[in-house]
Amino acid sequence: MTETLLQLQEVSAQVGSNLVLNRIRLQVLAGQWTCIVGPNGAGKSTLLRVLAGLQPVTGHVRFKGHPWSAWSPRERASRLAWLGQSQEEDGDWPVRDLVAMGRLAHRDRWGFASPSDEAYVEAALHQWGLDAWRDRPLRSLSAGQRQRARMARLTASQASVLMMDEPVANLDPPHQADWLAWAKAWGQGANTLVTVLHELPLAMQADQWVVMQAGQVVQVGSPQDAATRAAVEAVFDDRIRLESHSGQWVSLWR
Repeated sequence: MTETLLQLQEVSAQVGSNLVLNRIRLQVLAGQWTCIVGPNGAGKSTLLRVLAGLQPVTGHVRFKGHPWSAWSPRERASRLAWLGQSQEEDGDWPVRDLVAMGRLAHRDRWGFASPSDEAYVEAALHQWGLDAWRDRPLRSLSAGQRQRARMARLTASQASVLMMDEPVANLDPPHQADWLAWAKAWGQGANTLVTVLHELPLAMQADQWVVMQAGQVVQVGSPQDAATRAAVEAVFDDRIRLESHSGQWVSLWR
């Protein structure tokens, strides 16, 4: 039986004076790729922040059966890695230094990098095609190149749970395909991936969809299920439809 990794019970969240999430109940399973989908303003990014323990809430959020407050910052960072939408949050480091930040939770008490830390950083740089840019400052890169550097930081962390908000937003189609291949391979076995995506054909490859509308979870299920796809079409006011053509899923305007 698949283990419940994250559990939300009657969770509500405000951003400023606005109630963004309203009494959410949700389970995220370990070893799967869960994708949060829905229209703008549905509360997707806030839900992702709640799952990562980054958003104040009322109600209960449990990771492996324990509230986030029971985990130390180091324990949390070694188990879960986060990728938000804003690239400004990364500062203006050289690419290699940004990627190396993924290893901070694994370093010794003095902050020194071990040979294994260095190996993970080098592997991540190579995996995301960053070898030639390793010494370049982030400001000199395009938005898509910076996004790949941020992805390398996450994979260097070797955290078993990765959470990403719009990870392919700045990537060109070939690199979106690379990301999808990586995501399908990553979200298996002991690893768990939770994403927010607007690119529904990519999201169709996930194991589970969490469909949101107006701060509520309206459907949880496999994107392969007709009922789940119908729920997505409904939250977009039936202005789209999801169809399979030659074995590939596409999103069409009505």
